[in-house]
Amino acid sequence: MVRLRELPARVLLVSLLLGLFLGSPRRTAYAQDISSADHRAAGPPALPCQDPSTPAALKEALHLACSREGVEAGNRGVRKGIILGFVGGFVKPDDVKHPEVLFGMYLQKRYGSEVHVEIFGNHETKKAVEETIRRLDAEREGFATTPGEKEPVKIILYGHSWGAAQVLAFARELQQREIPVALTIQIDSVKKFRQDDRTVPPNVAKAVNFYQRKGLTPGQPLIVPADAARTTILGTFHMKYEDHQVNCDNYKWLSRVFNKAHHQIENDPHVWDQIVSLIDSELLRPAPGSQSASSPASPDLK
Repeated sequence: MVRLRELPARVLLVSLLLGLFLGSPRRTAYAQDISSADHRAAGPPALPCQDPSTPAALKEALHLACSREGVEAGNRGVRKGIILGFVGGFVKPDDVKHPEVLFGMYLQKRYGSEVHVEIFGNHETKKAVEETIRRLDAEREGFATTPGEKEPVKIILYGHSWGAAQVLAFARELQQREIPVALTIQIDSVKKFRQDDRTVPPNVAKAVNFYQRKGLTPGQPLIVPADAARTTILGTFHMKYEDHQVNCDNYKWLSRVFNKAHHQIENDPHVWDQIVSLIDSELLRPAPGSQSASSPASPDLK
């Protein structure tokens, strides 16, 4: 048997980091492609909080979002949209121990067929770009802004960790193709080498950033617009967990010991609930008889 102290320090460090980023998947009935033809034919899945196979930590992470009034109950129409989520680390896009994957399924259930939701790995830029262009071509909506023309398709991007940094990298890919982005959402963004997860490109209309500063991978504390005349920063919100705990039992003990805050923000039900508010403000039309909000929604994180 090889003892721990006999292993080189580099091997121990690599093993630790892999344990923090990877973890063993705990798959449930949700392990499926949101965008697959079979899935669309069968309809959106039940809410993650209602599925008995969903781990308790993930139910807790999404319980505020799941408790929201349905779109139908509010008698509000849904605008055409494409929502892309990017997972962090070396996580696969169908790894359901990560709340951003289940959140994508929740969004598909919430908005229905008017909105396409898909999850990607943070290294799948080419695939995500191709899928976005294909979807836009299929919709044939273009990006009309002239009164009387059809509404543009709303593109919304969100991600955690490396996936959050990939949100801005992907937005820049769309900028090169002159494709506008309605909203970017970064959750504890951690950039890769030579990546800029701070400067929001000018094709993004609105952006928001949630971060924490503890553990091995503290998040990006500030995002700024490349062009303030074209991009509104809705807020940069510092989340702290010293006074309250968030259930992270969906992760191995290595992650919970050495990088807990990075996963607390990922599992924070208040963060996901506020993200729903932001996405609602982009995709939901005002209810009949109500007045449109004069300013974009901002998270209330007291």
